[in-house]
Amino acid sequence: MSGVWVFKNGVIRLENPGGEQAGDGHSRAGGSRRKVLVHLPTNEVISSYDMLETKLRELGWERYSGDSSLLQFHKRSSVYLISLPREFSRLSTVHMYDIVVKSRNVFEVRVESGIDPGSNGLTQTRPDFANGLKT
Repeated sequence: MSGVWVFKNGVIRLENPGGEQAGDGHSRAGGSRRKVLVHLPTNEVISSYDMLETKLRELGWERYSGDSSLLQFHKRSSVYLISLPREFSRLSTVHMYDIVVKSRNVFEVRVESGIDPGSNGLTQTRPDFANGLKT
């Protein structure tokens, strides 16, 4: 990840010259560079928590009822805990990579490249190799 660290009003943050703010997955400068989480076995873009929870349950993940402000999943066979914001719209690139790392070879983060007119509105994606987090 490249960019410039900016210290302002007692807060430090990484700003990228390409217009994308660190960890947010959405471009600030008009272009569509949104990142999406893809379930590799089915090549489906994860578009809701219901869809994600179904895929995680198939892998042995269970809903953890700890913190009510977060949606959390744990796997009995590991020490991993996946913590996500309650609202799917707040799911960031950091959360997506957390899912990818904790469930290897099942999910992938890709950059959304737009809508293919012949695909009935389904989004075509390409792998996000720029970040170097390829499983």
